[in-house]
Amino acid sequence: MIFSDLRGYLQQQRRATLNELTLHFRVEADALRGMLGKWISKGKVRKIEPGPGCGSHCCKCDPGLTEIYEWLD
Repeated sequence: MIFSDLRGYLQQQRRATLNELTLHFRVEADALRGMLGKWISKGKVRKIEPGPGCGSHCCKCDPGLTEIYEWLD
């Protein structure tokens, strides 16, 4: 996977959780965070904090993977 693949996916989906990205690209979360960080620093992606019901109360999701990333135009 390269940066342009991540860009294309986020442009198409608009928003994705870190978990969705790890499943789609079959890449470790930490590696994706590094790539996402590059897009964040360029002002193309922003990290959105999950809502109160996601990852904090139900315990079904790994809280470390419920990060939400959004592509900005």
